[in-house]
Amino acid sequence: MKLLIFGLGYSAGYIAATARARGWTVTGTTRDGRDGTLRFDDHTAVRAALAGADAVLSSVPPEGEGDPVLARYGAALGERLGYLSSTGVYGDAGGAWVDESAAIAGRRPGRNAADAAWLARGARVFRLPGIYGPGRSALERVIEGAAHRIDLPDQVFSRIHVADLAAGVLAGFAGPPGAYNLADDLPCAQNDVIDFACRLLGRPVPPLQTMEAAGLSPMARAFYAENRRVANGKAKRMLGWRPVYADYRLGLRALNAMNSPASASTAPAAASPDQR
Repeated sequence: MKLLIFGLGYSAGYIAATARARGWTVTGTTRDGRDGTLRFDDHTAVRAALAGADAVLSSVPPEGEGDPVLARYGAALGERLGYLSSTGVYGDAGGAWVDESAAIAGRRPGRNAADAAWLARGARVFRLPGIYGPGRSALERVIEGAAHRIDLPDQVFSRIHVADLAAGVLAGFAGPPGAYNLADDLPCAQNDVIDFACRLLGRPVPPLQTMEAAGLSPMARAFYAENRRVANGKAKRMLGWRPVYADYRLGLRALNAMNSPASASTAPAAASPDQR
């Protein structure tokens, strides 16, 4: 398989590494062409890569009301397509479970429109909740003193370890087109995740605070404005996928072990972060 990835950032970098480990050839684009990638606006080089690709994955977020990949390269895309979307397209569900049949009611019209546009092109659209992994987890936030526990007792979120995300995306290319939720098996309060990270690290648990007292950014406040549990049954049934890190405890334990002095010399470096 020859895979072209638009937007080779954090999550897409893990997808690329996993694909290469399976013998795939992977080419990626970035805005500046760093680290041997193609520059996104180098139309000649990108179109040549598209012509030789067996599959194409986009991790590029929408711009305004449009999708930049579809706008610039839509006519050159093949048939085996993937797109990294967000479970944010479901909007607030009041803590209820949502699957791929749920209405699209997210607060970001551009994301909703991009999700629909890729589905209309026959893509595998992977709807992703909060993503964590090496270098980007509750462990780092606790160590940096940036972890908060917000006093919203009924708030529930879903999440996915980046390694499980990568495995689900690659499984998706062998499955039928359509939308797939890639989430772990245990939606829970963010406070539970922070509590467990503190216990693993032997650090004190932060006090409960209001969002105002915590001084959260507008983006973080918007995160707490939505409340839902994400069902992953379709991906399990259709793709034969199962999350190795089925809940946050398994994921954080593995990351903490990776960060221990005994494993520091062999732990893989985190890819440079992007929007995903």
